[in-house]
Amino acid sequence: MTEFFEHAERLALEHAAHLLPARWRRIVEVLTAPIPSTPTRMIPAPSDDAATRLDGIDHIVVLMMENRSFDHMLGYLSLPEADGGRGRTDVDGLEGPEVNFNAIDGTPYPIHHLDRTQFSGEPEDPDHASASVDEQLADGGQGFAANFARISRARAAKAGVPVPDPGLVMGYYNADDLPVYDHLAAEYCVVDRWFSSVPGATWPNRLYALTGQAAGSRDDVAVPLYSLPSFVRYLDQHDVDWGWYSFDPGTLRAADPAYRFTRHDRFAYVDQRKLSTRERGVGDLTEEGPSFLDDVAAGRLPAVSWIDPHFKDLRVLGPNSNDDHPPSDVLAGQDLVLTLYHALSSARTWPKTLFVIVYDEHGGLYDHVPPPSAVDDHPGFQRLGVRVPAMLVSPLVAPGSSSTAILGRDLHFDHTSIMKTILTRFCRSENQIPAVTARVAAAHHLGHLLAGGEPRPELPDHSALASRMTGWRAEFARARFDDPIAAEGNPARLTDFQTGFYDMARRLREAGLPAGHP
Repeated sequence: MTEFFEHAERLALEHAAHLLPARWRRIVEVLTAPIPSTPTRMIPAPSDDAATRLDGIDHIVVLMMENRSFDHMLGYLSLPEADGGRGRTDVDGLEGPEVNFNAIDGTPYPIHHLDRTQFSGEPEDPDHASASVDEQLADGGQGFAANFARISRARAAKAGVPVPDPGLVMGYYNADDLPVYDHLAAEYCVVDRWFSSVPGATWPNRLYALTGQAAGSRDDVAVPLYSLPSFVRYLDQHDVDWGWYSFDPGTLRAADPAYRFTRHDRFAYVDQRKLSTRERGVGDLTEEGPSFLDDVAAGRLPAVSWIDPHFKDLRVLGPNSNDDHPPSDVLAGQDLVLTLYHALSSARTWPKTLFVIVYDEHGGLYDHVPPPSAVDDHPGFQRLGVRVPAMLVSPLVAPGSSSTAILGRDLHFDHTSIMKTILTRFCRSENQIPAVTARVAAAHHLGHLLAGGEPRPELPDHSALASRMTGWRAEFARARFDDPIAAEGNPARLTDFQTGFYDMARRLREAGLPAGHP
């Protein structure tokens, strides 16, 4: 009977929606979004030694950053030390001769070290819509510079600013720019065969990570509110403890309507101290409660934790976005990763923790490895996206290892590997796991990269790294006031992703998500 009245109420709202002002129509759209059923098909659970190694993990923590390619962030590892690299032959990174050519005049644009840790110019955000990614991957990956040149000319003309160097997207960072990643790469496992799930934009890739599919599109929608069943439903079915930690409304709320206005006890901030002045008091009042850092320190780390970085940056009243989405300063991302790593590695739960760091998609930046094909239920989604940075940080992985060294170049991972890993570890029932989608069923789980045996008894010394980053935090704070974009009198320009995120967050608040709850 309750279901009948709920259905009748939904129909009444939908019928009356066209009579309402636009703002209220948007609220009705959010409230009446259908809650899809949870897929029930099961498949045999992986039963190899790699799956057995997952039993040594009690806590999986996932941090999904934004819009950088593998070569752009970690490709330097394979460059000679004389060229600022680490000379690692076990990592499929840059070698030195990689180049793109301008299709119009043949100008070469080779890879090069970037001299700034923050993107500037127009566009600040290289294009990564599906059509642009197809162009970038054409002719064996020869279209990155050409696509950036074409898009940037149009955008710069519209903004009335100089056209940036087309070779900007061929740039990379090194150990001096990314000291935290450099440390983690030396002490843990670099996954150099992790591809984004689809050659397209942010939300389709994040949806693959959360739901195993992309809602039928390789591009973002104007307001990212979807109706797909997420892997979190299976955690609830199996009574597995989980937590969603963010600085903004959690991405899970956008993907799965079953969690859009519920389970507030499972959503918390990453670190309340890092919330902006606006978030603390000028706008929504922040709900006081345990943050991720509080939970880790108190020994309350859930079995599964998902961390959304700070997506927003208005250059006023608060911290820089730390998601690494261009034009964000990668120093802010390094600060976030170090904070999380220090908290996790200092906790008593560390010996059985797997910390997964990965990026949603490449953000229009160069990578030399062609994406492989993919198994998928939906036509048009049979190819993976561009390779992205990924690392496994845990005392249960071999120090200084890589996926290529362990598994070769034929076995690869994508974002559905996260779900496959979580389901294999925590949602096995009678030697079966939920199939979810064909992509998830075909995905490789991360147990293949664990070393097995007992966890390393001693934590690698990172005191020098922490000291160095402390100095960089002060340098970064000063750089915020010396931002050349702001100094030239240009207002902060939101990326398309940020604009959509703001609209999504606003609709959730208007439709009933309590103020102060992420």
